[in-house]
Amino acid sequence: MAAGGLRGLVEALESYRGRDRAVRALCYGCQLAGGALGGRQSPAAGLPGSLLAVSAQLSHCRTVLRLFDDLAMLSYSRGYGLGPEDEDVLVRGLSVLCNVADQLYYPCEHVAWAADAGIIRASSSKWWDASTRLWGFSLLLGVLRSLRILFRLRKKLRQQRCTSSPQDHKKMKAQVRSEVLSIVSNMADLANAIHWLPPGFLWAGQFPPWLVGLLGTVSSLIGIYQASREGNSGAV
Repeated sequence: MAAGGLRGLVEALESYRGRDRAVRALCYGCQLAGGALGGRQSPAAGLPGSLLAVSAQLSHCRTVLRLFDDLAMLSYSRGYGLGPEDEDVLVRGLSVLCNVADQLYYPCEHVAWAADAGIIRASSSKWWDASTRLWGFSLLLGVLRSLRILFRLRKKLRQQRCTSSPQDHKKMKAQVRSEVLSIVSNMADLANAIHWLPPGFLWAGQFPPWLVGLLGTVSSLIGIYQASREGNSGAV
């Protein structure tokens, strides 16, 4: 079992998406630990400061790697198009809007990164703000889409309680759990996205580092869990 777990971990780390999930979890985990150990000390020194520095470097690493994500996102958006015709119209509309927001997110972040790196002359703050707003909008759309799917699944479960097979019933229950986890993950990320907006909007700028780390860690672990479940389902 240990050998199988190690092999699965190595396979995940050899893929771009798997490594990104691991780096994301480690990034937020370091921020959670550094923020919790540092308390109210600002700036944090010693071990807490080192953990926060590692978190910042890992976050920068993910930003640089996302420079190559535009084409993958474009390919996914083109493949999805306006969505399957047999899918719910509202779910399709929310998915398309989500894809548009995600597609616009990348160039905004790239410009912000290039401005910070001194590659172009521009104010990075407005571009970081734009990318964060697009990310938050995408997360909100994701929550609404999951809620719509949940509503339809629960309705279907009630209607087919006596007619559906145990296997179909079990499959729909698994879909319900997956959508609930997606809502929790997106809400955690949305809370952080609002925190990173300019002060004055809701709780923008008011989260301590440990809370940002906690929310990000929860979201990251859910993402890793869902990816592992999808991998196991695909293997079966």
